[in-house]
Amino acid sequence: MTDFNMEELLIDQSRFDFRNPEVYAYKSLPGLNKKIIEEMTFQKEQPKWLLEKRLKALEIFKTIKDPNFGVDVSGLDLNKIIAYIKPKGKKSNTWEEVPDEIKDTFEKLGIPEAERKALAGVGAQYDSEVVYQHVQDDLKKLGVIFMDMESAVKKYPDLVKQYFMKAVPPTDHKYAALHGAIWSGGTFLYVPKGVKVPLPLQAYFRMNNPGMGQLEHTIIVADEGAEVSFIEGCSAPFYNTTNIHAGMVEIYVRRGARVKYVTIQNWSKNTYNLNTKRAMVEEDGIMEWVSGSLGSYKTMIYPSSILIGRGAKTEIKAITYAGANQHMDAGSKVLMLAPHTSATVDARSISVAGGWSFYRGWLKVNEKARGAKASVECQALMLDNESKSDTVPLIEVYNDDADVGHEAKIGRIKQEQIYYLMTRGLSEAEAKAMVVRGFVEPFSKELPIEYAIELNRLLNLEVESSIG
Repeated sequence: MTDFNMEELLIDQSRFDFRNPEVYAYKSLPGLNKKIIEEMTFQKEQPKWLLEKRLKALEIFKTIKDPNFGVDVSGLDLNKIIAYIKPKGKKSNTWEEVPDEIKDTFEKLGIPEAERKALAGVGAQYDSEVVYQHVQDDLKKLGVIFMDMESAVKKYPDLVKQYFMKAVPPTDHKYAALHGAIWSGGTFLYVPKGVKVPLPLQAYFRMNNPGMGQLEHTIIVADEGAEVSFIEGCSAPFYNTTNIHAGMVEIYVRRGARVKYVTIQNWSKNTYNLNTKRAMVEEDGIMEWVSGSLGSYKTMIYPSSILIGRGAKTEIKAITYAGANQHMDAGSKVLMLAPHTSATVDARSISVAGGWSFYRGWLKVNEKARGAKASVECQALMLDNESKSDTVPLIEVYNDDADVGHEAKIGRIKQEQIYYLMTRGLSEAEAKAMVVRGFVEPFSKELPIEYAIELNRLLNLEVESSIG
């Protein structure tokens, strides 16, 4: 037993693991075929052009094999996955109109409270559909569009067509094709020229049903000179059956614009998290990724920036936590295609109790990116002798005028540090939690204060449960 002050330092685990009864308006049969996609499109009342895109993606999916790297997905049987579960009730822009059992879920997760305190708007997805979407009225007056993807398809079809799966086409990889076939829900955010959104917007995704796939699609467009921050959170109760999350995020940073995208991923330990996120950054645009991967059974996620305009910049800060039975294959990709572009990558991972963290990074500076500057740093911390950590940074430079640096560190937690802290009255678990908090500090300081506190509590909980 430890002398951890549970009330002060840890969160109530039931906040994430609670389960609501299976209640839905429509549920597709397990598996993936043309009939399921046609029925899904009919239920959503989506246009013919979108059905054609879905069926084309299905044909691509049939021809693409799993990638020859990353996590083992042999335990993932897509023939048993339920592609579409439509929750009861209609979409609402007030919490009062959300069905009681769903509202109860998000209140337990603290989403309405977070919206009141720190956000300019919230979208909340329950299973396959967004059930709540709200943005402050003053942003609407400035022309900011913030709505669920299904509504955007109907209200702004030309705008959606311009950007939908252009940064990540279904031919990109197997799970991009899967996503193109059965995507559902997600967010469409457009910020007009010169508009600077003062507070973050948030999307929260909740999987409630066992054996389902959640494949939300998010598009963010920051027009010339615009600025916006976006936070993505997610959770699911634990079931004995497998769930899959294969969402997709496409971000378009126009000339001189700036986008900050923050993720705190906390899926339950039965979930395969095979997500794809990519940004296209134009001249003098800035793209910031802040990515925290804590939950899931197995994860493959590599936030990517493609710097296509002169002077475009990107910064990627990522923290990965691999506990017992978890394999986290995470990293980043940066393609520098124009002169005087710059990139900074700071990736950190923690593995404990037999967990396996794997950093996989790719930085490419092509021949046109003269004067480019890039720095890649990856650090791995192992808390015991059972855990594993690997870093595989791939750097390609195709001109002699680029300035590129790289640093990698892998090591175990120093017993001298733990001993020193224990001599000051801390237990072993408290001492290790303190070292972990210091290790992730460059990441957590990028979060709004409420989310930084929540991250620290999650890490405390994970360290405590691993040490016992």
